[in-house]
Amino acid sequence: MSHYFTNDDSPLVTRTIRATIFDNALELETANGVFSGSRLDLGTSVLLRTVAAPTSGHVLDLGCGYGPIAVGLAVASEGITVDAVDVNERALALTARNAEALGVADRVNAVAPDDVAAGVSYDEIWSNPPIRIGKDALHELLLRWLPRLKDDGTAYLVVSKNLGGDSLAAWLTDQGWTTSKLASAKGFRVLILRAGEQTSA
Repeated sequence: MSHYFTNDDSPLVTRTIRATIFDNALELETANGVFSGSRLDLGTSVLLRTVAAPTSGHVLDLGCGYGPIAVGLAVASEGITVDAVDVNERALALTARNAEALGVADRVNAVAPDDVAAGVSYDEIWSNPPIRIGKDALHELLLRWLPRLKDDGTAYLVVSKNLGGDSLAAWLTDQGWTTSKLASAKGFRVLILRAGEQTSA
């Protein structure tokens, strides 16, 4: 069985979905073999409705899928650049195509994790993280990327309550990241982490 957090070698079947993101009506190409390939994921929708798009800065979309967060942010704010990171090559290709179609390809960099330069840091991190990779792998993923926040940076994560949103918030706090619940809707928690409030683990 293939998973959206691996590479899918099944025949590509694309489709176009429509979604309103930051008040912009967007058409996005998606496909089989990527996360939520038939619609805008409910958790992603909750995140995008809860948090305002930044007006400037360098943003990381961690686990970008076909790019609704990365592309939506870039369309909404001309002053930002976005690194859209995913391990799924099909997802990265779709993100790049969506960015090109919507005129923001110059500000959306769809890239595999190992291809992000070591010194790159971010003003904001946005993520609907891949909970189904398992707790240990999820923790490793977050501990790899959260330290890339700038000193005054902020991370926003959306996690299903039923899949451990509250326990993840507690774990992040235990790791030294002051974490609070920004919103709760449709069974999802939107968590906010501020780099400047990081404590000693």
